[in-house]
Amino acid sequence: MIISFSIENWMSFRDSVSFSMVASRERQHGSRIPKLEKYQMRVLPVAAIYGANASGKTNFFRALIFVRNLVLQGTDPDKLIPVEPHRLANGYMEKPSRFRMELLIDETIYEFSFAATRRAIVEEKLVQITSASEKTLYNRQGNEPNLHSSLSRKKFLLFAFQGTRDNQLFLTNSVSQKVEDFKPVYDWFKDFLQLVTPYSVYQRFEYLLDEKHPMSDATNKMLSDLDTGISHLGFEEVPFESIPFSENLKNDLYEKVEEGKHLGWFLGNERFVFTRTGGEIVAKKLVAFHARPDGTDAKFDLYQESEGSQRAIDLLPSFLGAPPLGLNRVYVIDELDRSLHPLLTRKLIETYLASCNAQSRAQMLFTTHDVSLMDQQLFRRDEMWATEKNSEGNCDLFSFSDYKDIRYDKDIRKSYLQGRLGGVPRFFLSGAEISREDSE
Repeated sequence: MIISFSIENWMSFRDSVSFSMVASRERQHGSRIPKLEKYQMRVLPVAAIYGANASGKTNFFRALIFVRNLVLQGTDPDKLIPVEPHRLANGYMEKPSRFRMELLIDETIYEFSFAATRRAIVEEKLVQITSASEKTLYNRQGNEPNLHSSLSRKKFLLFAFQGTRDNQLFLTNSVSQKVEDFKPVYDWFKDFLQLVTPYSVYQRFEYLLDEKHPMSDATNKMLSDLDTGISHLGFEEVPFESIPFSENLKNDLYEKVEEGKHLGWFLGNERFVFTRTGGEIVAKKLVAFHARPDGTDAKFDLYQESEGSQRAIDLLPSFLGAPPLGLNRVYVIDELDRSLHPLLTRKLIETYLASCNAQSRAQMLFTTHDVSLMDQQLFRRDEMWATEKNSEGNCDLFSFSDYKDIRYDKDIRKSYLQGRLGGVPRFFLSGAEISREDSE
């Protein structure tokens, strides 16, 4: 789970901004809030981020992409770090960009932070936080790793640090050299953080091959409930050689697909699953079935479905899979409402929230323009955030819980659209504006 995420000097965020998933003392919807008894803390299962166009929502999302890619992929030798500092204020292009995350991993909280310029990681720190104390596992400052005395294989870690390039994270390099001490943090970025762009195609749909898989039945039922016209999804076997892949890609697939295993792939608007059987690759294409009046089914290729139906198919695993199956994944979705009807979007969110409870560890974060979701019957105030850009081009990020005078029964949408809460285009502004400080 994400406990908090802070960024500074990143794209349109010049100054430091902090995003927190720690629940406030608000009591509304309290039964669905996960509880960390060890830390005497409640962590929110969902967060909606609103804001005008060019107010920083997507740049916040891109910060997570940057951190994840730098941890998992690193930077090639002699290549610049693809950091994007603030450009509109003098001197910030030369300053480091800073990132800090607090993460719940296997019921333990870790703080991971670093500062980077285009040429080097200038600071990096990993802290393990217990209920009673904090242990700094390493604190990279310049050419010194400053390792904690309790770490196993400390001499080897010093050797691994000496082999860490200036443009590389020590976390990344140590895991690549089979150091286990920091691997849980690396694995969280690899296995649990799922980032969904407006045009992402969900590739892990192999579960649909198994009609007994709990997600398979739930997906088909939800597609029907959402009035997509799709009665169920299925697969059609197609000749592998007929798929318009390049020869290089076909050769690559022959290497990647293991005997008896499934590999999901997409090409344009088509989704395929490849399986190796007896040394040969069997290809199956995901198709949709619609019910005819006479009770038979009509088959459709996915590209023949509406963009909204295709988007729903790609998003359903995020909303249906994590809490019920105990996957504990964190889904971050940019522009959740793209191509979706507002009622469909709300149904997806309600379905997800209904599965959250004090023991669940999944989270859903998303950006949206859909103000119909700005409803305190759906979200708590601390689950609603907004981005706002000032006249200098500097973006801010704040929670609606910062406004102390918003009652739980208030129509928050009206205040938002009047510009009283910020986070809207400036041409919306009419009447008096209040600040978060004024509201206290």
